[in-house]
Amino acid sequence: MSAITDNSIPTVLAVDDSPVMHGLVKQALGNDYRVLVTDNAVEALSLLYQEKVSILLLDVTMPEIDGLELCRTVRNLPQFQTLPIIMLTARDGAFEKVQGRLAGATEYLTKPFNPQTLSEVITQVLSGNA
Repeated sequence: MSAITDNSIPTVLAVDDSPVMHGLVKQALGNDYRVLVTDNAVEALSLLYQEKVSILLLDVTMPEIDGLELCRTVRNLPQFQTLPIIMLTARDGAFEKVQGRLAGATEYLTKPFNPQTLSEVITQVLSGNA
């Protein structure tokens, strides 16, 4: 049995302006995924081009460019049109969820999140069962 290389571990990019959320996402997913974090949309786009990202986690509420705008931007880039995007946000109203779906989100989860639920949703999305 060979050792798992970094290339075989899916990479999750979490975009959230909260350092606390960075820690929680890393703690929830770090055993099963390679977790990258950033606190802004510009750096997130840069990382998308530099890294082989398997799934994108976006907070809606961020300074300057919010998660919905970033989601729409990513969806408009041909190479990322099928990239799974999960909105992970404190905004839990029906209107926000519809906005997330219209922006191109694959899934919409609310904070505070259950680490196991997040991991299960990511597994389902990556396996194409979401």
